[in-house]
Amino acid sequence: MQAFLKGPATISTKPVAAKEKSAAGSSGEGKRTKPIPWVEKYRPKNVDEVAFQDEVVAVLKKSLEGADLPNLLFYGPPGTGKTSTILAAARELFGPDLFRQRVLELNASDERGIQVIREKVKAFAQLTASGSRSDGKMCPPFKIVILDEADSMTSAAQAALRRTMEKESKTTRFCLICNYISRIIEPLTSRCSKFRFKPLSDSIQQQRLLDVSEKEHVKISNEAISYLVKVSEGDLRKAITFLQSATRLMGGKEITEKIITEIAGVIPKETIDELLLGCQSGSFEKLETLAKNLINEGFAVAQLVNQLHDTVVESEDYSDKQKSAIAEKLAEVDKCLADGADEFLQLMSLCALVMQQLTQNT
Repeated sequence: MQAFLKGPATISTKPVAAKEKSAAGSSGEGKRTKPIPWVEKYRPKNVDEVAFQDEVVAVLKKSLEGADLPNLLFYGPPGTGKTSTILAAARELFGPDLFRQRVLELNASDERGIQVIREKVKAFAQLTASGSRSDGKMCPPFKIVILDEADSMTSAAQAALRRTMEKESKTTRFCLICNYISRIIEPLTSRCSKFRFKPLSDSIQQQRLLDVSEKEHVKISNEAISYLVKVSEGDLRKAITFLQSATRLMGGKEITEKIITEIAGVIPKETIDELLLGCQSGSFEKLETLAKNLINEGFAVAQLVNQLHDTVVESEDYSDKQKSAIAEKLAEVDKCLADGADEFLQLMSLCALVMQQLTQNT
């Protein structure tokens, strides 16, 4: 009976193995052609590719040439290349083989309370940095701990970190990355070299977007590129994501300014002008109808607040007193929206004040 069972088993294993092999091969082929977001695809691979941040690049280049690296603190608006810069530098320092062993990256999505700092970060920092690069290049005798979104760490976790930074200074360098430096405690900022990442200039952004469009064979007008830069407000990551979304939407046709407006959720200028005209009319019923239409069309009131601010401040039709009253109300509405208030009620409150300001002198 056993011989009978063994017989077919030995015969059947070969085709199964062959099947598994072919399946593995096909999945491997699938992985090779797997599409990735353009943001990741065009992320800088080395320090030289980082745009517009000259001071940081100069310091990192010196460390790549063999000079020691200080603890770093990168701060600035989102999408300006903070994480990309340190990851590119780490890859150049350690090479592809040692990168995983020598770099510990913790993001805001990971748990980074006091316990994680005491256990995970401390344990990694205490390890000695050994091993040499396979390509024969010089490898620095330290490891790098990258703490992304460091401003969302608790004060207790930041306080626990400062002692580890001091004790393990011979074997570990820390790079803290945040949007708001005021949320990092003073003892940590004094232990780091601070670098402010500036919002990318319009010309740099336009050049990068044109490069991506060329490589991905995207048809886009110059006006649309300029508008894309304006909408993204110095955030290159946002601009590239909008460009990819617009490309998928159009399916090979030329991308225009109107498509960018749709993708970015920007409220058209005509809609804002119509709302301001409604405020000037003095009719509350008309104003209510316009506000309901705006909400029903799916526009975000927070976006309207931003755009209305620019429109009112830059306009020459309003007096300074009117501008100051409207701007104060815009700030109040923005705070209420951030706290989760009802959008329609806040929009009506804002429009009522704008109407009062525009009609009291007429």
